[in-house]
Amino acid sequence: MSTYDADALGWFGGAGAFGGRFMPEALIAALDELDVAWREAMADPAFTGEFDRLLHEYAGVPSLLYDATRLSEHAGARILLKREDLNHTGAHKIRNVLGQALLTQRMGKTRVIAETGAGQHGVASATAAAYLGLDCTVYMGEVDTERQALNVARMQLLGAEVIPVKSGSRTLKDAINEALRDWVASVDETAYLFGTAAGPHPFPSLVLSFVRGIGDEARQQCLDQFGALPDAVAACVGGGSNAIGLFAGFVDDPEVAIYGFEAGGDGVETGRHAATIFAGSIGVLHGARTYVLQDEDGQTIESHSISAGLDYPGVGPQHSALSAAGRASYLPVTDAEAMDAMALLARTEGIIPAVESAHAVAGALRVAKERPGQTLLVNLSGRGDKDMGTALEWFGLGRAGAQEQGEQG
Repeated sequence: MSTYDADALGWFGGAGAFGGRFMPEALIAALDELDVAWREAMADPAFTGEFDRLLHEYAGVPSLLYDATRLSEHAGARILLKREDLNHTGAHKIRNVLGQALLTQRMGKTRVIAETGAGQHGVASATAAAYLGLDCTVYMGEVDTERQALNVARMQLLGAEVIPVKSGSRTLKDAINEALRDWVASVDETAYLFGTAAGPHPFPSLVLSFVRGIGDEARQQCLDQFGALPDAVAACVGGGSNAIGLFAGFVDDPEVAIYGFEAGGDGVETGRHAATIFAGSIGVLHGARTYVLQDEDGQTIESHSISAGLDYPGVGPQHSALSAAGRASYLPVTDAEAMDAMALLARTEGIIPAVESAHAVAGALRVAKERPGQTLLVNLSGRGDKDMGTALEWFGLGRAGAQEQGEQG
C-alpha cells in the first residue's frame, strides 16, 4: 500500500494519521452507501466502460501533453504542460464530476448538490447534471460569486440553481458547510458531488479514482513522446484534486520529484495565505484529519488567495500523507508570483491559464532555477477565461496604457 492509498476505514499513511471520517451520525449511513456503490461500480466493466466513453467522446480526454518551448527558454529548463485546460468546461474537474454523476444515476438518485470556489467544479457539475438529466444545486461563497460572476452565469444557463453563501468568510469553506447541511436534510434523493480529494472517507479515494487519469496519461505520454519520465512534476494545491490526479501517475517512480504549490497569498509571513501544509498544523476539517490553518484553540483560520479555487484552509489527506512521508514537497506561491506567471505564459506561449494553474507555473519557474536543463511537467489544471476580471483589475487591462501597466504587474 502506498501513502496515497487508504485503508478500509479511509486512513492514509497508517491508522489515525490522515483522513478518516469525522461526520454527524446522520451521514454515516449515506457515506457507507456511497462507499459500497462506488466500489461495486469501479469493479463493473459496464460502469467503467461508460465512464471511459464519456471522457473520450464528451470531455475530450486524454488531454494533450505540450512542450512549451518558449516558456522553457525563459525558465532554463524544459517545461511540459498537461493541458487539462482543453477539457470540456475548461478544467480537470469534468473528470471527477462525470464519474460522480454517473455513480449518482447508478444509485437511483435524482438530484446532485455541489460546492464550488473558482466555479469550475460548479460548472462541471451543472454540465454533467444537464447531460444526465439530474437536478442540480450549487453552493458558492458570496465573495466567490462576485469574483467568478461569469461562471455563475454559466451554471445558471446550464439549469443549475446557484445559492450564494453569506456566512463566515463567504468563500469555499463556507460553501462546503452549507452543502453538507443540505445533504443531511436530503440524502435520500440527493448525491453530494464533492469537488476535491478532501472530506470524509470515501471522498478522497473516490475522487482520486476519477481523476488519476491525469497522471496515468501524462506518464505514458512522456514515455511515448520523449522516451523518458520527467525529472519532476508540479501542480497547484488547494483541496488538491488536480494535484493528486497528476501525482498518482508518478508517486511510485522515486526518481521523479513531486512538488505541490499552495496559495501563498500576500506572503506566508503576513498571515493572509492558504498555504495549509507549509504553514498549517494537523487538525480536522470537513470530516477528515489533515493539515488545517487553525489557531491555538483549534478554530479554523480564514484563508486568503487571489484564486478562489485555492482559497481553502484545508487540504486533501493524501497530500498530508505524502508530505509527512517526505515523498512530495509543498511550497507557497504568492499572488504576485502567480499573476506574473500568468502573464508570462500568455505572452510566451499564447496560453492564458487559470489563476490557480498559474501558481503551478510560477512554482515550476522557481524549481527550474534549482534544476537547470531538467524536464519539469506542470499540470495546467484550468483555463483563464473565468479569471479575466481578476486579470483586468490586477494588470489594469482594458484601457489605454494597460500594456505598460500589465508588464509592470
